[in-house]
Amino acid sequence: MKRWITALAAFATLGVVASSTIETGLAADNKYTIVLIPGITTDAFYITMRKGAEAAGKALGVNVEFQGAPDFNPVTQVPVLNAVIGRKPSAILIAPTDKVQLVEPLKKAVDAGIPVLTVDTFIGDGHYQTGKGDADFPLSYIASDNVLGGEIAARALAKAIGDKGKVYVSNVNPGISTTDQREEGFKNEMKKHPDITVLETQFNNDDANKAASQFQSIMARNSDLAGVFGANLFSAMGAASGAKQAGASGKVKVVAFDAPTSMVADIKAGNIDIAIAQHPAEIGYFGVVCAYAHLTGHSIPPLIGTGFTVMDKSNIDDPNVKRFIYSD
Repeated sequence: MKRWITALAAFATLGVVASSTIETGLAADNKYTIVLIPGITTDAFYITMRKGAEAAGKALGVNVEFQGAPDFNPVTQVPVLNAVIGRKPSAILIAPTDKVQLVEPLKKAVDAGIPVLTVDTFIGDGHYQTGKGDADFPLSYIASDNVLGGEIAARALAKAIGDKGKVYVSNVNPGISTTDQREEGFKNEMKKHPDITVLETQFNNDDANKAASQFQSIMARNSDLAGVFGANLFSAMGAASGAKQAGASGKVKVVAFDAPTSMVADIKAGNIDIAIAQHPAEIGYFGVVCAYAHLTGHSIPPLIGTGFTVMDKSNIDDPNVKRFIYSD
């Protein structure tokens, strides 16, 4: 089992919240350059992560650069990574788009003397610095606990449907660490709800239109469908669109993972019933802090977990909740 350390505990462990450390960073005159390679450049989740990373860079006096591909695909991410390696930055933060296919490309970075930390997604099994396996070489993994996120989604959906009925998971593709774990957590939690039947997972290749069509097909075969868990944004938005087209909005509860700006209107309109918001700004912030700590001779935890906020109609206008909507 992974041993998550919270972001707050990580700060205490690193000792980088002291004003003397910030002052030291500001005096560094941009000595270090840290490159953040997102899973996809256009997603509000990663845009928000970038803002958190840049805030940390400003506080610590290091350059933070953001470079990635326009789609979530190892075929397009690897050339970006290779180009970044060629520039020899001080450290790389990356959201790997495949937990197997990015192992060898990231080894090239380490072989070039560039520290690697993964954010949001991981390679291998996400257990780093263990001395075991060929994918344990990144220094740290900073992310939401996605298994826990899936469990939270399952509990929220179970409550919304009265703890009975048929549900399914709308997911991207197998082999993506985060969404695999969200599905795992969701299904594990649903085993505790014997009156809920979990149908076969539908994979949509990150295509909201395909997810909408899949919803309609499942609804046609299961008129008693009660809910769907969208394991990422496009899966949830597609399922919500399919429900709306089928006249099933509100009848079939939709739980979304992630919360872009458009989510507010969708929740208020009843297209999305519940959203599980991650805290991507924290992920970016702590990623840069950890990279900086390593570069300045501190040890860092191999696993840091950030939080979640559950959103629905009852709290979406609460400023303490709304602040976790992702920036676009």
